[in-house]
Amino acid sequence: MKFLRAAVAGIASLLSLQVAAGPVASPVEGRQASGTISNKVIFSPPSNAGWVDPRVLYARAVQLSSGDLVATWENYSPEPPIVYFPIFRSQDGGATWSEIGRVQDTVNGWGLRYQPMLYELPAAFAGLPAGALLLAGNSIPTDLSLTKLDVYASTDGGVTWKFQSAIASGGEARPTNGLTPVWEPFLMLHNDKLIAYYADQRDPKFGQKLAHATTTDLKTWSPVINDVADTTSYEARPGMPVITKLPNNDFIFTFEVCGTDGCRVHYRVTADPENVLAAADVALVSDKGTRPVSSPFVVWTPVGGANGTIILSGGSQASIFVNRALGDPGAWVELSVPQPNAYSRSLAVLGDGSKVAIIGGGWLPPSANNQVSVSVVDLKALLKL
Repeated sequence: MKFLRAAVAGIASLLSLQVAAGPVASPVEGRQASGTISNKVIFSPPSNAGWVDPRVLYARAVQLSSGDLVATWENYSPEPPIVYFPIFRSQDGGATWSEIGRVQDTVNGWGLRYQPMLYELPAAFAGLPAGALLLAGNSIPTDLSLTKLDVYASTDGGVTWKFQSAIASGGEARPTNGLTPVWEPFLMLHNDKLIAYYADQRDPKFGQKLAHATTTDLKTWSPVINDVADTTSYEARPGMPVITKLPNNDFIFTFEVCGTDGCRVHYRVTADPENVLAAADVALVSDKGTRPVSSPFVVWTPVGGANGTIILSGGSQASIFVNRALGDPGAWVELSVPQPNAYSRSLAVLGDGSKVAIIGGGWLPPSANNQVSVSVVDLKALLKL
């Protein structure tokens, strides 16, 4: 909606204007989609322009406190120049999008290649104001010989970006046991520390493990702390960590388990997001008996009752999985949505929590037709509230 802007003279005129106009919507409320959106294409790479298969992948979106929706993804554009993460914005709840910026590798000369994630700071941190936008992603050279999880920050809603620090560095960017890459960063601010979760192949005791590091200044990072590490099988490859807070102050931490469990989706519920390792491991099974596979993403919304609703997306289904019982293993319900399944599809809760955006960038190669698309789902209608 458009906000009323008028110069008024005197208190009486101001009061009469307020009565006539009614309550003024917040920025977030004002930029909600007027309805639902079904598989709206945000970006399709140009044909015959040298884009490398899979063209695009691994889409991410976040709604800012301004109400804007901001999205990014992996771009497989022809090199040179080195690859970057595009920043697209919607100011009408996902109905229309335009490119507003690019996150360029300004420190390594390799490009920003894989696994971007976006995070709006909920409070001032490390000299950045509340509402600053962080992007963490994997900087990798064209020959895939190295991996480096770098953090950039924007204080203008995603238009311009500045390098902050590197979370972790590793070796060759191939998912092969015995190599030493780092993958898939995910950020969360907790107790005045920024936590960066990621997948780590550098520990010779594990094919891959999940770990995190913390920072209080966005310059230096703590030593590695394990989150999921299978001591019974070197072949286990837990990956793709995502975490979100629940209304009882617990946290749900989701991930896939490749190598020993077919990349099926697992999760842990913990009161301490820095001690995921001690929490019980649960393999997700829905009311229909479905065990979702690959690349989970999880969010929480207050809509749905006293406990709100956990919403999870997995790579193997177009459906989403919801849980209105704080992660109770027997309470997962599978629901259909209009957004097609995709590798590492992601979710963003909008406004008051009654809508969720689902964004995807297609599938791993061979994927000659990948494009980035988004759906906006009415949760109250979906949950039949």
